[in-house]
Formats: sequence, C-alpha cells, structure tokens
Amino acid sequence: MAVAGFIAMCKSQWGPIPYPEKSFKDQIVIVTGANIGLGLEGARHFARLGAAKVILACRSLPKGEAAALDIETSLNLKNVVEVWQVDLSSWSSVQEFTKKAEGLERLDVVCENAAIAREYYTTLEGWESGVATNVIGTFLMALNLLPILRKSGKKTGVVPRLVVVSSGMHAWTPLEERKEDSIFEALNKDDPAYMKDRYSTTKLLEILFVRSLARELDAGPHKDEKVIVSTLDPGLCHSGLAREISGWMGWCMYFFKLLFARTTEVGGRTLVISAVKGEEAQGEYVSDGRVAETSEFVRSEEGKRTQGRVYGELMGILEGIQPGIGKNV
Repeated sequence: MAVAGFIAMCKSQWGPIPYPEKSFKDQIVIVTGANIGLGLEGARHFARLGAAKVILACRSLPKGEAAALDIETSLNLKNVVEVWQVDLSSWSSVQEFTKKAEGLERLDVVCENAAIAREYYTTLEGWESGVATNVIGTFLMALNLLPILRKSGKKTGVVPRLVVVSSGMHAWTPLEERKEDSIFEALNKDDPAYMKDRYSTTKLLEILFVRSLARELDAGPHKDEKVIVSTLDPGLCHSGLAREISGWMGWCMYFFKLLFARTTEVGGRTLVISAVKGEEAQGEYVSDGRVAETSEFVRSEEGKRTQGRVYGELMGILEGIQPGIGKNV
C-alpha cells in the first residue's frame, strides 16, 4: 500500500462516524447476518430508532434468537425483533425466505450484511463458497425482494432502500479472473492464485453488479417505482468476519485490528447511515457515512467493461437458478 493510501486509511479509520438519529418509526427492516458483529449492532440501531419490526435473517435460529433477546433486553423493547432463518449459500433457503417476505405488510429497508471470508476452496451449490454466499446468494435475495420493496414504497410513500455491505478491500484485488473468457467460470476454479484475493474479489463483484443494477432500475419498466440500491464500506471493524482465517494472515489481521479497527457498534452505525441516503446514493458506494469514490479500477474504462460482463454473467446464473427473475429488475 502506498504511503498516501496508508495515511488516507488511517484518517478514515480514526475519523468520527455520526451517531444515527433519523427515525425509522413504523418501518420494517431486514438485516442479514444479524446474529453477530456489524449486523447485530446495525439491527440494534434500527430497533433503537423506532422500527416497527427488525427481522434478523440468520443461518442459525438459536444464535438469532439469542441476538434478538440481547437487542430487546438492551433497549427495553418487546415484540420488535424477529428471527427468520436463511442460508445465502442455499438457493431454496433464499427463495423460501423471500417468499415469506411477501407476507409482510411493508418492507422499507433491506441491509444485506451477511458474508464469509475463507482462505481455502470449498463449494456450495456447485460454486466456490465465497462467490456462492457473498455474490450469487446475495443477489438472488436482492432481486426477489425488489418487487416487495416496490410494492411497499407505493403503499407507504416511503422510498425503500436496498443496501449491500461491501468493503474498501474491493480495491485490493487485481481481479485476474477477468482475463479469462468467463469471469464466473474462472471464479469457480480451485486456483490458489485466485483464492488468495477471494474475499476482496467478491466485494468488488458486489460493487460492479450494484452499479449496473441501479442503472437498469432507473431505465427499466419499473423506473417510476423507486428503490435506492447502494453498497457501503463499514471500514475495518471488530467483528467475526475473519474467524476462519488462520496462520500468518490471521495473526496479521489480529494485530491490524488492534491498531486500526473501529468498534463493532461504530461499524454498525454505517449500515444505518447508508440506509437513509437519498437518490444521491443510487448505485453508489458509501464510505465513512458519505458517498465516496470507488477504486480507480472500477472507474476506469476496463472497469466499466468488466462491470458489464459481471452483470451479464451473473444475471445469466440467476436466470438459471430461477427462470424469469430478470423481470424483477
């Protein structure tokens, strides 16, 4: 990392993050991966700010129930926090979850925070596990929730938000997979050269897809039913994300966090701040609570070409999982 970049990172990490105060009165919010870390603290803030219902979307129901009890006890609330089971690496689980969401009387905010970071190659649903969870499952959920968000916005007059938690680490990957004929086929290879950047690569893919998705939403058949979609960088925070990283990389992460990491509560604030951004955040990347520039690669001509390829390939994969899902855009 260049000296200037390192200094900028330090200023960002140690800079103040506003304490969220905007009311979510009467609103219903979904937070994925909300039984631990940033998701838990973000959900706590949504509940504190008056949300009528905060749904913790968790893979483990017992852990989710413990998190719900923790939130309600800490805020002296009752019957505000619900736990719904979902596994983003299981297509049927995601589809069952979004089908259940159709029964909500409204849906105002979806914060897709759940992610995994692994240093070894495994597969889920026939895809490398990081890509399956952080990218394919995340956007299978997002596209299935879009019609529900639109319907809610039309009913309530509140413009709904869909926020995907990405990372400043998106700038750390060279995305070597783009040099192959198919980016996603390359992502599915058990190649150590690709796996070493896997987490940052999935975060870059999220940003590229959301940028194209926002453009399609603004130009498509549902353009008058606004849904604001964006990505955010919570910064380096104390969380359980890197719990599966071991060896020297795990130790490096441990000491780096000791020096620079934000508290989990402060990281949770960024989820809420991003969820109240207006149209200025459409398709954009929010960092330190502000709309910010993405990496130089994302803004480059090569990045724009890659963005188009990522969107087209991923939409093809999602259509293969659920034919007709593209009509939700």
